[in-house]
Amino acid sequence: MANVSKKVSWSSRDEDTAQGEDTPLLNGASAVRYTRQGAVLSRPKEIPHNEKLLSLKYESLDYDNSENQLFLEEERRMSQMGFKCLEISRWVVCGLIGLLTGLIACVIDIVVENLAGFKYHVVKQNIEKFTEVGGLSITLILWAVLNSAFVLVGSVLVAFFEPIAAGSGIPQIKCYLNGVKVPRVVRLKTLMVKVGGVICSVAGGLAVGKEGPMIHSGAVVAAGVSQGRSTSLKKDFKIFEYFRRDTEKRDFVSAGAAAGVSAAFGAPVGGVLFSLEEGASFWNQMLTWRIFFASMMSTFTLNFFLSIYNEKPGDLSNPGLINFGRFDSDSVEYNLYEIPLFICMGAIGGLLGALFNVLNYWLTIFRIRYIHRPCLQVMEAMLVAAVTATVSFTMIYFSNDCQPLGPDQSEEYPLQLFCDDGEYNSMATAFFNTPERSVRSLFHNPPGSYNPLTLGMFTLSYFFLACWTYGLTVSAGVFIPSLLIGAAWGRLFGILLAAITSSGSIWADPGKYALIGAAAQLGGIVRMTLSLTVIMVEATGNVTYGLPIMLVLMTAKIVGDYFVEGLYDIHIKLHSVPFLHWEAPATSHSLTAREVMSSPVTCFSRIEKVGTIVDILSNTSTNHNGFPVVPGVGDDNEPGRICGLILRSQLIVLLKHKVFVERARSRLQQRRLQLKDFRDAYPRFPPIQSIHVSQDERECMMDLTQFMNPTPYTVPQETSLPRVFKLFRALGLRHLVVIDHENRVVGLVTRKDLARYHLGKHGLEEMQLAQT
Repeated sequence: MANVSKKVSWSSRDEDTAQGEDTPLLNGASAVRYTRQGAVLSRPKEIPHNEKLLSLKYESLDYDNSENQLFLEEERRMSQMGFKCLEISRWVVCGLIGLLTGLIACVIDIVVENLAGFKYHVVKQNIEKFTEVGGLSITLILWAVLNSAFVLVGSVLVAFFEPIAAGSGIPQIKCYLNGVKVPRVVRLKTLMVKVGGVICSVAGGLAVGKEGPMIHSGAVVAAGVSQGRSTSLKKDFKIFEYFRRDTEKRDFVSAGAAAGVSAAFGAPVGGVLFSLEEGASFWNQMLTWRIFFASMMSTFTLNFFLSIYNEKPGDLSNPGLINFGRFDSDSVEYNLYEIPLFICMGAIGGLLGALFNVLNYWLTIFRIRYIHRPCLQVMEAMLVAAVTATVSFTMIYFSNDCQPLGPDQSEEYPLQLFCDDGEYNSMATAFFNTPERSVRSLFHNPPGSYNPLTLGMFTLSYFFLACWTYGLTVSAGVFIPSLLIGAAWGRLFGILLAAITSSGSIWADPGKYALIGAAAQLGGIVRMTLSLTVIMVEATGNVTYGLPIMLVLMTAKIVGDYFVEGLYDIHIKLHSVPFLHWEAPATSHSLTAREVMSSPVTCFSRIEKVGTIVDILSNTSTNHNGFPVVPGVGDDNEPGRICGLILRSQLIVLLKHKVFVERARSRLQQRRLQLKDFRDAYPRFPPIQSIHVSQDERECMMDLTQFMNPTPYTVPQETSLPRVFKLFRALGLRHLVVIDHENRVVGLVTRKDLARYHLGKHGLEEMQLAQT
């Protein structure tokens, strides 16, 4: 791993420049060669999975509109009424996003409840049958087989049909909202596999939740609805054509993610804050308002249809997939002196979260290196399902924690097993249930419902099961397992406090400690603060705990960040995604645009030869996506003055429609190219290899003047890195042209040039670029 990571030291800048290829100024294609040399020195199999590499396979989204002549003409032609109609259609799209996301959540919920109910009913009957006559091992085999069968279907769907649907999808949506084009992430096929996969994995009894995937599902719905067509089904409805560009699509995807959170937790405000906290670089008031509308529509739709399903039409008491139950004001009062205890619980959550993340990090690296074939991934998922059933069964079998069945008993599947008549096995309440029900029982069961040993054993086993399960090739979230682990040790904490102090009545309700523990554990694993506080407050329906939950999440984040990053950030890093954080690295003021940029830059003349364009676009070693346009490119390699910027996608559309100067002169051009032609090709522009250009056509000329963006963002080469970073991140740019004092192009800054620099153990470090 000699050349994978190198510390950045800019004191020897002049010597570096003299060395040619190793100079930090040349980080385009040469950096790839450099990485390949490194790959020769060490084992090539393992290099791509090192987090000190940045992958070149990810492109950026164009959040900045290309204001070329076609765009400006269209905008000028549009009347005030036209703009008002556009605004109305944005609201309509957001309403549709909310409606469809709520319906998907409803389908997932009903199917999971019925499948899980069927499974637990069959196993319960079997246990009751064999408890008397012996032979409970048959029940264990039945349970393991049922689990494995469900998980087999779910993992086959993901591994063989759409691997991007694995996991919760939150890291991928975070990247998309950050401005990274993750391949296949918002396709219809991904949505189908995601929904099918999450139903199977939750019904299969894995230590997972169905809430995380809802966020991804909402984002896919938004990306599809807002385009008014399905490229997968090759069906165009000829509506919402104006929204066929990255700028609009990314805004709608953030609304979809918010609607997903809202449907999952019944937390519309939490959904809006999730989109704000986790992704959107560009935010305005109207966008916030529309996203809030999508969130409200989503939670209302879910509520409405679940009320019909539960045969209580109009009773809107199921706002989200997870219902924590209402905390009564009497039982949730807390005293001022309990706040330090809550903060201690936050620290414990941070430590346990860091441990979870470190274990999962090493496990994920192992998976990437050795379990990369689909059949192996399916086998691992089935193994985990069988082990989960075995652990659950063993825990229930050896537990002698029997509790009396009260008249207000809320257990869905109470198991008697070896308990006396009129009693049920307490361990079964935690394991023999869907995770959502287990969380609710930990929050609301009366004091004395659980033995401390039961809770301790459950926390320990479920912690390792959840850690092993996250990252499997199934669609599944980490929210509910984290809440369940935290609720179990939080309740244990409350019971121990009551035992230590003589006046037990003060600590009478371990449910509130279960709530604080759940928040601490989830905050320690995912490190969300603002949105998670609001989600927890909205899901419990009580503002009383707003301050304690906020303090707990802040403590968990501070403690956890000291050791390792959040789980989603770790997975983003492991996939070598060029993710841009809110700020540039703290010690990067010494760097300037000249040292960060890619150079030399491939430029085009205003009127360029078609053969030259085809050759440059076909060159696989560079694979550039943006080209500065200059008045004329001379042979002396002297940089020209900037007069515009044109994108690869635009050039491909021009070549496809054969927009040549000669054809225009000979009146062969039937009509002028319009913006609609570019929108129709979006988002899957054809590859350059699919466009046939004859030998005669190669000699033709192409005028780029009316298609290029004549006012691209530029910075002088002396601009500091934090300033470049701020401009790039806030405006959601894809290319930033670096110019000298005479307005000549000297370099180009892209996302990868900025994402390469990060704070490591030895100060500012530079990552290398790799083709993986």
